[in-house]
Amino acid sequence: MSGRVNLAVPTVTLFRPVGPKELALVSASGFRAFPPRLPEQPFFYPVCNQPYAEQIARDWNVPESGAGYVTAFEVRADFLAAYDTHVVGEAVHEEYWIPAEHLPVFNAAIVGLIRVVASFGA
Repeated sequence: MSGRVNLAVPTVTLFRPVGPKELALVSASGFRAFPPRLPEQPFFYPVCNQPYAEQIARDWNVPESGAGYVTAFEVRADFLAAYDTHVVGEAVHEEYWIPAEHLPVFNAAIVGLIRVVASFGA
């Protein structure tokens, strides 16, 4: 099955910075889903722009795990309409706060494949 996006479905492009372990789990899903959150992770935080995702991957994931990656993916706009964005610093630091228990439905709202668009470190 191809990773083509269904252009008939309005989508929003989101980004997610990940370390090597999370990227391996995304890969294991066939690049179709993000893994469940750990008990100490009550939210899933996709971000709204690539520069913010790159900042996290470079400045947090690399020191933490030796490498950081930026994933990009399309999410159905109608699904995201139920959630607000939050700015958590400067204007570029915009993200969604998806409750961990909503992640399976979030994953089902991904259109096409999750793709790696940048990498840092190892």
